Amino acid sequence: MFELFEQSAFANSRNITQLYSTSFSKGISALHKKFHDPIYGIYGFVRYADEIVDTFYQFNQRELLEEFKSETFKAIDRKVSLNPVLHAFQSVLHQYQIDVELVHAFFKSMEMDLYQSNYDNVHFTEYIYGSAEVVGLMCLKVFTERDESAYSTLRPFAQRLGAAFQKVNFLRDVKSDFEDRGRIYFPDVDFKAFTKEMKLRIENEIEEDFSVAYFGILQLPKSSRFGVYLAYIYYMELFKQIQQVQPARILKERISVTQNKKMILLCETFLRVKLNLL
Repeated sequence: MFELFEQSAFANSRNITQLYSTSFSKGISALHKKFHDPIYGIYGFVRYADEIVDTFYQFNQRELLEEFKSETFKAIDRKVSLNPVLHAFQSVLHQYQIDVELVHAFFKSMEMDLYQSNYDNVHFTEYIYGSAEVVGLMCLKVFTERDESAYSTLRPFAQRLGAAFQKVNFLRDVKSDFEDRGRIYFPDVDFKAFTKEMKLRIENEIEEDFSVAYFGILQLPKSSRFGVYLAYIYYMELFKQIQQVQPARILKERISVTQNKKMILLCETFLRVKLNLL
């Protein structure tokens, strides 16, 4: 019956993913079926940790994060956990030989969210690595299926894609991060006097990340290329919408891609991949 427990753990992570992110859910569904549960397992884990530092204001966030971190490493050591999110995650980590260093880096960034509100270039780079790039690397471990040569080759591209996604998220969520949480992630940016020049500087950096990441997507195995490319297309569309608005607007509202537009992008991307037009 242990198999039923494992199925229930991954089903829980799947539900978390579908509730929190329609974009990533569609991206995962476009992957080969064998990758669905592993990526759900990774997403459920990082989503819950992120929720602790972003929304659990009425609770002792430091204590909750420390407990979640401690339970994570217990699950990894024991290879089992009664917390379904952690059980699914540790199962993926062991199956695909994900480096525990990536988990440590992830928690370090989550901890930074609890005590740091402004970032210089050094801390920004460290935060991006732990909060986003390592997630891309965990997924890459799954996609390359223990092929260390392929993983090493694709690693820098996965990091740039994770960084691009996170920076787009920062621009999208400026209002809530700045007003509700008092966070300013981008170095040398003043959101009380956010100018076109500041916004353009950030956008140029994101464009470079996307440009580098694209070449990595082309080198992914076919089993994962469509799903990753679809997530890339969704984020590119969101980024384009952000580029088109004035700085004052992203300080007032959260820019998003409509579900209808996502369906159109899904169909277009499917045809592009099938016709080998990437």
